[in-house]
Amino acid sequence: MQLPALLARSFAVFVIALLTVAATPVLVPEVSQDRISIRGDFSGAQLLLFGAITYPPGTRNTDEANIVVVLKGPVESIVVREKQQIAGIWINAASSEFRSAPGFYAIASSRPVDEIVDSKTADIYELGLNHLQLSPAGAIDSSELDRFVTGLVDLNSRSNLFKNLPDSVKITNSVLYQARINLPASVPVGDYTAETFLIIDGRVEAAEVKNITIEKIGMGRFITNLSQNNGFLYGLIAVFISVFLGWSAGYLFRKM
Repeated sequence: MQLPALLARSFAVFVIALLTVAATPVLVPEVSQDRISIRGDFSGAQLLLFGAITYPPGTRNTDEANIVVVLKGPVESIVVREKQQIAGIWINAASSEFRSAPGFYAIASSRPVDEIVDSKTADIYELGLNHLQLSPAGAIDSSELDRFVTGLVDLNSRSNLFKNLPDSVKITNSVLYQARINLPASVPVGDYTAETFLIIDGRVEAAEVKNITIEKIGMGRFITNLSQNNGFLYGLIAVFISVFLGWSAGYLFRKM
C-alpha cells in the first residue's frame, strides 16, 4: 500500500510542477550577431537584440510587461586610481581594486528601470549603472567605495563604454521586442553576455542569456595575442621598431 501512495504523491508533485512552469511566461531571445570581428578599420558596430514573449495557454498578453536588456563584458579585475594635485603636480593618490568590473556595460529598457523595479530587485539583477556589483578587494569605507564606483562609472560613461538607454526597447503587441545597442570603436575584446529580463508588476517573471564574443582578427589579433602571451618578445619588437623608425627619420633628415 505504501508504494502506490508514494507513486501517487510523486505524480501529484510532477503535475503541480508542470502547471507551475506552464503558468510562467517564456522569453525567446536572439541577437543579430553572436560573434563580432574587429579589424584595423573597425569604427564600431550596432547590435540588435530581439525576441518574443510566449504566454501560457489560457492567459492573455499584458500591457504591463516590460523588457530590460543588459549587455556586459568582459568581466575582469581593475584598479581605479584617484589623482590629486600636490605642489602643482598631478600624482596617483588613493586607489581601489574591483574584482568583477565589466569593460563594457549597456542597459536598454522599455521604461526607466527605476519605474519598473524597486532598488532591491535592481541590486539583485544588476539593473543599472548604480546597481553594479563590482566586488571590491579588501575592506573599504562605504563612502570611499561610493566615490571610486562613481568615478569608474563616470569615466567609462564619458568613454562611451557604460550606457543607460531608457525607453529604447520597443515592444509590439506585448509579444515582440527589439533593442539596438551601439558598440564604440574602443569596445574591449572578450566574452559578453546579453541578458534579457521580462518584468511584470515589478517582478522578474523570466530571464534568458545569450553569449556574444568580440574578437580581433588579422594583424590586430596577432599583436594582441603576442602582447598578452609573450610580453618580453613584444617589448623587444616594440623597442626595435622604435629604434628603426628613429634611425630612418634621422637618415632621411640628413639627406634633405
